[in-house]
Amino acid sequence: MKTQDELFTMLKDVLIEDFEIEEDAITTQAHLYEDLDLDSIDAIDLVVKLRELTGKKIEAEAFKKVRTVDDVLSELHALLN
Repeated sequence: MKTQDELFTMLKDVLIEDFEIEEDAITTQAHLYEDLDLDSIDAIDLVVKLRELTGKKIEAEAFKKVRTVDDVLSELHALLN
């Protein structure tokens, strides 16, 4: 079981390392598409990367409604706990 803080750290590391996003830009309120400049291909890559890290199957359907970093954290938290 991971805490919200642990999940945020994991997600932040992925966004920095794999998507070259500035750490300062990554807040829980940051919008994935507008603030972090991700596109639909990046979103798929993010789901794949999170699946690798968690070992859990993440449904693409669940991620269609995700808009902010906090939304991603909520999905991850629900999936892992």
